[in-house]
Amino acid sequence: MANRTSPLLLKALLELTEAHSSKALRGTSKRPNIRYLSSCGVLAARRPSLPLFPDTPTITPTRSFINLAAPINTRRMEYAECRTIGYTPEQMYNVVANVDQYQQFVPWCKKSRVMKSQNGDIRAELEIGFPPIVERYTSEVTMVPNHQVRAVCNDGSLFSHLETIWRFTPGAKDLPDSCKVDFFVSFEFKSLLHSQLASVFFDEVVKQMVNAFESRAALLYNSQQGASVRRRSA
Repeated sequence: MANRTSPLLLKALLELTEAHSSKALRGTSKRPNIRYLSSCGVLAARRPSLPLFPDTPTITPTRSFINLAAPINTRRMEYAECRTIGYTPEQMYNVVANVDQYQQFVPWCKKSRVMKSQNGDIRAELEIGFPPIVERYTSEVTMVPNHQVRAVCNDGSLFSHLETIWRFTPGAKDLPDSCKVDFFVSFEFKSLLHSQLASVFFDEVVKQMVNAFESRAALLYNSQQGASVRRRSA
């Protein structure tokens, strides 16, 4: 089975690497009018001393496509980013908490469906795809309104571990209608083949997450605020 899958994975790696490179060149000129203030982030293999939200970024060696054939073991990876943006904690919380809308804007999310909701927490099924691979997994999502969203994968063939945490706190007093967003994700793939695929591009997928949710906030709230201003001036 692995011998039949490897050529498909290698083909996917080439296509995704080329697609990501061209997208990165185009992306900076097409992003919406985002109220972006500051950010920092770090991706690294898990270490016992790694804090949840590091104060300063560090640089960790990454694998390139050239050394893809070198021995590699599945390993847990962690990424943390903090960013101050021009939307309120409530606005950003609403964007992240609406899991059923992820299929509309989250990178490589093909489907998102809330299966169960109880006491403000939900169980959601998500489908992610980077052809020829399409995988589904289930997450238990717990929420603290306007403050935190935490999702833990408890079912699926893709990940042996996946945990995502979003935290929202009010911005500085001199930055009204802003908030600090802390994003943390920890993941480990079940199979060696998926780990090889991830070593090429999955770190970039993770790094795009905050941008994707910030762009979604811009789409939802910039247009709403513009309409409100127009109504007041009419």
